[in-house]
Amino acid sequence: MSSTEIMASNAFDKARVGLWTSLQKHLLIVYEAEQVFLKATAFADFFPFTASLVEEDQLQEYWKCRNKLRDLYSDETAQLDTLVKAIRTKSYSEEGKKQLYLLILGYMDIVSIVFELLSTRVPTKLATEEELAETNVKFDRVRRFARLNIKGIINLLAPPIP
Repeated sequence: MSSTEIMASNAFDKARVGLWTSLQKHLLIVYEAEQVFLKATAFADFFPFTASLVEEDQLQEYWKCRNKLRDLYSDETAQLDTLVKAIRTKSYSEEGKKQLYLLILGYMDIVSIVFELLSTRVPTKLATEEELAETNVKFDRVRRFARLNIKGIINLLAPPIP
């Protein structure tokens, strides 16, 4: 192995460990927000719930926690979008890039369950939220982009093996 290959390998290992550490920290933040949101929705036995049957202070806490979770979703999605685009420009091997995309995709699959609470733990009458709808679209686009890069464009263009 040449010194250039060793340096490239070290740079990739540093990036992989850094990404892993970062995703773990972000996952803790998401899990914490999930717990807070679940606690704020503990008043309801079923969803969607009828807001008029909920005490005002509980409803205010619900909206406060929901807004925080929605903002976290938006922020996480923006960061993931930047991250997957940045990986593509790096000089890592294709297999190395796939490893990074797999880490991100695994993280996205986990946090998507938490962020789905924004669509399931809702009142019966909820106005359309453009920001949430846009974030959903962007999150799905980032996830598809990561999957595409794992599978590889070459594999998509090749004819299927009978």
